[in-house]
Amino acid sequence: MEKLDPDSLGYIELYDLETLLVKLSTTTNGDEPSKPMAEPNPLRRWYRHARYFLKDNWRPCWAASLNRRGSGFDRSMPSAPARALEGLKFVSGTDASDGWTDAERFFDRNARLPRSMFGQCIGMKEAAFAGELFDTLGRQRRISGDSIDKAELLEFWDQISDRSYVGRLQLFFDMVDKDANGRISQVEFKQIITLSASANKLKVGEQDSEECARLIMEKLDPDGLGYIELYDLEKLLVKPSSELMPIEMTTNGDEPSKPMVELNPLRRWYRHARYFLKDNWRRCWVMLLWLSICVGLFAWKFVQYRHRPVFQVMGYCVCVAKGGAETLKFNMALTLLPVCRNVITWLRSRTTAGRFVPFNDNLNFHKVIAVGISVGAGLHVVSHLACDFPRLLHATDDEYEPMKQFFGDVKPPNYWWFVKGTEGWTGLVMLVLMAIAFTLATGRFRNRTAWLPKPKKQDDNLPQHKKRDNLPGLLHRLTEYGSASRNRLTMLFYTLLNRFTGYNAFLYTHHLFVIVYALLIVHGHFLYLTKKWQKKTTWMYLAVPMIVYACERLTRTLRSRVRAVHKVKAVVHPDPAALLSLHLSKPEGFRYKSGQYIFVKCPNVSSFEWHPFSITSAPEDDYVSVHIKAMGDWTKDLRDAFLKVCEPLTEEKKTEILRVEYDHDKAMPTLGGRLKYPTVLIDGPYGAPAQDYKQYETLLLVGLGIGATPMISIIKDIINNMKRLPGDIESGNPSDGSRSSSFRTRRAYFYWITREQESLEWFHGIMDEVAETDKQGVIELHVHCTSVHGEGDAQSAVITVAQSLNHDKHGIDIISGTRVKTSFGRANWSEVYRRIARQNQRKHVGVFYCGMPALTKELRELAKVFSRETSTTFEFHKENF
Repeated sequence: MEKLDPDSLGYIELYDLETLLVKLSTTTNGDEPSKPMAEPNPLRRWYRHARYFLKDNWRPCWAASLNRRGSGFDRSMPSAPARALEGLKFVSGTDASDGWTDAERFFDRNARLPRSMFGQCIGMKEAAFAGELFDTLGRQRRISGDSIDKAELLEFWDQISDRSYVGRLQLFFDMVDKDANGRISQVEFKQIITLSASANKLKVGEQDSEECARLIMEKLDPDGLGYIELYDLEKLLVKPSSELMPIEMTTNGDEPSKPMVELNPLRRWYRHARYFLKDNWRRCWVMLLWLSICVGLFAWKFVQYRHRPVFQVMGYCVCVAKGGAETLKFNMALTLLPVCRNVITWLRSRTTAGRFVPFNDNLNFHKVIAVGISVGAGLHVVSHLACDFPRLLHATDDEYEPMKQFFGDVKPPNYWWFVKGTEGWTGLVMLVLMAIAFTLATGRFRNRTAWLPKPKKQDDNLPQHKKRDNLPGLLHRLTEYGSASRNRLTMLFYTLLNRFTGYNAFLYTHHLFVIVYALLIVHGHFLYLTKKWQKKTTWMYLAVPMIVYACERLTRTLRSRVRAVHKVKAVVHPDPAALLSLHLSKPEGFRYKSGQYIFVKCPNVSSFEWHPFSITSAPEDDYVSVHIKAMGDWTKDLRDAFLKVCEPLTEEKKTEILRVEYDHDKAMPTLGGRLKYPTVLIDGPYGAPAQDYKQYETLLLVGLGIGATPMISIIKDIINNMKRLPGDIESGNPSDGSRSSSFRTRRAYFYWITREQESLEWFHGIMDEVAETDKQGVIELHVHCTSVHGEGDAQSAVITVAQSLNHDKHGIDIISGTRVKTSFGRANWSEVYRRIARQNQRKHVGVFYCGMPALTKELRELAKVFSRETSTTFEFHKENF
């Protein structure tokens, strides 16, 4: 120190240590070390010393810079800082320049940006949170007033889009610290918890907010000072590095690695074909058999008419027409069988045919057959109208001679002769009716999602003087009149479209096929070119399928009347959940399996409509329950019908969960002679993919919104089996071995993704029952609320921490009110599959999904990828009705 610290500073730096080592070091070959070269440039020498100093003392410097208010910040930063949250972001997106371009474009519509429009400008939907952010940014810059100019907006944007976590942390601290004293009190934490909940469309009670704020202060203020500082806030928002460790670092090698690209195109094609056949071999053999029959029938008729006398006049046109007609008759008969639900339910439940026949795709096969019907009808109609008949009309007398036995001694005089005949008008009417039914059965028209140009909205944010200055007076008025007229016509078209599309239009137009089948039999009897009855094969194709379908419909009608529902217990959930829960007395002889569904009819709403709903009760329950989300016309009317009988109904009670219970046998009629309470009829049960869950030891159950209903029934059934089979269920060693053979499930992962917090009330009881009953951890529950901003967003940071602290302390989730902790944002399905594959190596996992089609493709593809790349086999099943 005496040598290197002549000024008695008490320390040395890296430069001094280098000098010492250079002077003292020696080499074995006798070479002397050279003296370090002195830096003659004073600026570079200063930069060198400054760089060394900052490298060694960056933590104290950062801590000192944070304490700029003089709030007594004297605590050092942690020696091994944990990884901070990736986000704490105030604006979405990664490219700040693109975001500023949009904000600048929004600002250019106004002379100054008011506080009320700040959220719209920066892309933040929650006005209250955006207003608090506006006030904080203005408070930091001593800006008074409720509006800012463009330069101030740019300053605001630069700060909220800062990539530095430290800068965003300071901004968030200032946002919570409303009195700007450098300290956050419990009252301020309570306010930010309430604001964060509101920004994420959550309802957190006053007591819950107070308790969460107290827990935060208890964690960060152990000395009872009554406030926390910036350092404490960082500790609250930081996650330990162990929690943020990527899963890939902790796995045991049974992970799907990224597949190597096969350069050889033949091998690549073979690999894809092998995977495709492995996943779809049941569908492939059924489709191959169907196509073979269609091609065989077409070829048979084509060759038959190729050798008949009519070929000399009509040529290949008559061969194509008759070949198409033969496939049409076959498909018209076959299309009835996939919609015979009772027959399919019996086959999949009582026979082993389900191992070879994909009964889950019955409706998809019904649609494929409809395409075959369209092709056959098109070939038949076009060949006759555009080719056969014109060639016959232009035939000479000699050419017409062999045709007299079919069309009479006199040649048809004109085209109208063919159309007005029985064969003509029946065929054209069938064509029109099928076109209407097929069109309204397509997804867009059935779901009312047909693409149409939407009316353009008036730009309300554009100042009036700019609107007037854009165009001259007369031209401006004409433009406004034309735009308004166009919008009215568009809205009228929308109204008509909604009136004549949807489920009701699909249902009623599909019943037109009763007329179509009757006309098809008549059309097949009155044929031009076939006079012998034994060669008129239309009735032969249709006889058996029509009898089976008629028995199906008769069974459904009689069963719904014989198996009456006497007792009804209804629970009506308020908006936005808008759910109707029905607990119905189980009719005598009514037996079902978890995962199946029933049809529900309410004559008070509609005398003809039956709608399918998954059963949410377990087979051992003494009732049958369904949960119905009010999403369409019929479901909304049904919910309103039960809402009316929940008396007394006041404005305050419209936001509460209402209940009504009644017995039809004891219900007194009103003065009009009609029952006061809605009548409920049920038909079923019917088979569904979820009923096959018992084939698997491990389950992955995924429900999207109301799609959780079949999964709830499965969860209840597993709980009942756990109660009946005490012992180590997960390991497969229950104490009652006599009953364990039929219960194979040993592990279940249930993921429920919902948008509204109010939806979590739907299955509140079953969630708590699982948490209390499942001591062995057989069922793993995961609930995701997607209305909350994902991890890393400043709007959800505090509510996420408050939820975790409350759940760790009391075991109750403040979002759902259950023992199951709610996760925010969407699930990472790749990580879900990876974790399940790691925990269930060399096992078959049944993946069951019910919900909107948006998630189907992702879950199915991940099941294929992880089945190929790991030792775990995932078999995906999608619910359909």
